[in-house]
Amino acid sequence: MNLLSEALTVFLGFFAIMNPIANTPIFLGLTDEENEKNRKKIAYQAVLIAFFIVFVFSVLGKIIFELFGITLPAFRITGGILVFIIGFKMLHGEHSKVHMPKKVHEEQDFDSDLHIAVSPLAMPILAGPGTISTAMNYSANGGIWSVVITIATFALLCVITYLFFIFGEKFVKFLGDGALKVITRLMGLILSVIGVQMIIEGIGALPFIK
Repeated sequence: MNLLSEALTVFLGFFAIMNPIANTPIFLGLTDEENEKNRKKIAYQAVLIAFFIVFVFSVLGKIIFELFGITLPAFRITGGILVFIIGFKMLHGEHSKVHMPKKVHEEQDFDSDLHIAVSPLAMPILAGPGTISTAMNYSANGGIWSVVITIATFALLCVITYLFFIFGEKFVKFLGDGALKVITRLMGLILSVIGVQMIIEGIGALPFIK
């Protein structure tokens, strides 16, 4: 039951910060001139690269901490602030600059489909700083099971995101702009709460607090 509860918490956290519902119109805008085959290819490459990024940071999180002399409380506080900022901006109908590239909607010259999949889709839209911070925070919470749950949950969300992307055009028309804005604000509220919780856990783990 504890593992199930942890998995649900991780899933909701990832879902809020990745927000496949709100990112679907962005994907459609970036691949507007692509045919259906290329659009599926780009979606697959984007979620695969995003999964690889989160996988590396989830597995090597503790090694990265030791290599750079980072403590878990410091990371949780910093990551919490970052997640809170992203959520706060989403709550007000905005996109954080660390989560959304400035020129994401501007016309760009891409060398290949892989270029679009890597940037801006995989990084920073799907696996941005907020997503990486959340993954490292969850995977560092416990032992091997926390890492497994974090990776498995993110893999599931990557599959869901892929489905949103390839069926995105019908989905966006079904929901409408108004519903998308409401969902984005709801995800922003959830993210803000998760960020505050990360900050509280980080402060509570400081040596001079105990």
